[in-house]
Amino acid sequence: MRYAWLCHPVTVAGVLVLLINDHLLKHTWPGFVTGKLSDVAGLVVAPALLALLLRRRADLAAIMVTGVAFALVKTTETGAELASQGWTLVAGPSRVLADPTDLLALPALALAWWVRARSLSRPSSSRWRIIVTMPLALIAVTATSSATPPFSAESVEVDSGGRISVFTYGTTTWISDDGGLSWSQITGDHDPRPGQSAQCVPGQATRCYQIIADRLGVEQSDDGGRTWRPSWVVTGDALERMSRQYGGLPTDLRSKALAVRARPGGHVVVVANGMDGLAIRDTSGTWRRIGWPGLRTAEVDMDPEWGVALFLAACVLFGGVGAGLRRYTRAYTSSAVAACLGLLLLFNGWPVAPWDDWVPLRVLGFLALLTGGVICVVLAATGRTRPTAAAVGVLAAPLVYASVYLPFEGWARGTPESYSVAVAIAALLTAVVVLASAALIRRDARRPKPFPDE
Repeated sequence: MRYAWLCHPVTVAGVLVLLINDHLLKHTWPGFVTGKLSDVAGLVVAPALLALLLRRRADLAAIMVTGVAFALVKTTETGAELASQGWTLVAGPSRVLADPTDLLALPALALAWWVRARSLSRPSSSRWRIIVTMPLALIAVTATSSATPPFSAESVEVDSGGRISVFTYGTTTWISDDGGLSWSQITGDHDPRPGQSAQCVPGQATRCYQIIADRLGVEQSDDGGRTWRPSWVVTGDALERMSRQYGGLPTDLRSKALAVRARPGGHVVVVANGMDGLAIRDTSGTWRRIGWPGLRTAEVDMDPEWGVALFLAACVLFGGVGAGLRRYTRAYTSSAVAACLGLLLLFNGWPVAPWDDWVPLRVLGFLALLTGGVICVVLAATGRTRPTAAAVGVLAAPLVYASVYLPFEGWARGTPESYSVAVAIAALLTAVVVLASAALIRRDARRPKPFPDE
């Protein structure tokens, strides 16, 4: 009876709407309708999933918890930040945005309650419906929004009073009166003023700074501009991380202007870095990227690594169950391969073509995943799968996912610094999990069979 709510046709329809809307329609036709459609469908599906974790007859609590959590996430920055962090661990790099207009979807909870009431009079759902619906529902509710840089810092200037102003394409200007220690925003329509690419320290004509053309970096001269040496340059893995933060367009990541201001104890240099915001050299000579003061930094795009982790986890899951199958092994193997390839198409996309060109491939991937997955579940249920092998596959899949994805998530946050080190760590951890799983399955297969027909 507890699963009848999740398997009700209306809830299943909500799962399908989430899958299709979040992974296809939002990218093809972004806007108000597709955005709110996901909220409505999510509020129909989420209480049914949450109810599985609560005690029986706690359905009202599931509805209320869903509504309260949704309201907090959509109306507070703290709620949105906590949701972003949680979803990143579960579903890969994610960004949940606070948007009070999404509260318009809250009446969908009444539909969820109606579905719950109707499900009480329905017979218990068959096992195959539960097995199919639960993973699809979990995949569906984990789609979120990504962040894009809201501004582009174009120029910097220091006025006669020492105020530093950073001008952007947009309606916001950043102002600092204390040499870059703190910043405030001024909103108003304006055109970015022409920025200067080089400037010497006031009262110290021998020390000068200039931006490096077409790169994120600054050079300095100690002899009035006759010779130059790098003072601050972004290269290697740091540049790759920044490129992934801003849509994979490294040509847009470049220093565009700078300004120098004298301060007690030395001087400061403020650099306008386009989409990446600001970089500052303080009076001690230390450079630091501060991005956009007071705003959340864009997330590093880890979709490729997340897709590979999900694909490998699915391979281990299907492989573990298939290794314990006593019958229908060929049909199961073919269906498992189709499901895994469908997953790869659905979540990894098609990198050689624009989105509109490979939407049909994502539809094909979704159909292959759904069809292959359902067939595998049916064959596993009727093919007398060995319980130990199936359990190893189910338990090893999330371990493989974590082994592959978490090292790259650490790289996105700066630890490890090198992408190649993250690759080595992921390969090592994944190999340990796969070899241990294979050893357990092999050991179980060598055990004496209790019945001759097994």
